[in-house]
Amino acid sequence: MITNFFKTAINLKKIQRQGWVDKLSISSPESVADHSYTMAIMGMVLSDLENYNSEKILKMILLHDLAESEIGDFTPEQISAEKKKKLEDDAFTKILRNLPDTIKSEYQNIWKEYQDNNTEESNFVHQIDRVEMVLQAKTYQKEGYSKEKLSTFFETAKNDIVHPRLKELFRKIIEDE
Repeated sequence: MITNFFKTAINLKKIQRQGWVDKLSISSPESVADHSYTMAIMGMVLSDLENYNSEKILKMILLHDLAESEIGDFTPEQISAEKKKKLEDDAFTKILRNLPDTIKSEYQNIWKEYQDNNTEESNFVHQIDRVEMVLQAKTYQKEGYSKEKLSTFFETAKNDIVHPRLKELFRKIIEDE
């Protein structure tokens, strides 16, 4: 039962982050697992600094893209937000069926909270997602990818990041040459 859940999670290593493929034509971009790992490191440090519930933040980060192991990574240009949410919710429910009931409901609640984005923690995780994206974009820029092509990632993040500490982190990443 649990083994099936782990097999699903390991699929994230094979799912490429679609935005990098579409916008930069990167043939071997970071995987969703790469993204989630960096987000987890960032979430651990930042939630500890902000005195958030780090365990909850980390679980939310580790679960936030798990549905992509079943459906792939879609960009906003590929699919409507409503359709993406439906596909992800259905996939996540399917993935959780492989877990014991003792933990299934907790993970379902954390997933719902992330999807609804109506709590301080879920909002923080959504913003960490953007900061991680900017850090990766800046890494690609240093590897020679066009700043012009990357500008859409920087602009999206700039508009979405409002938490003071994350805003400052964003600024430092952007200014890093």
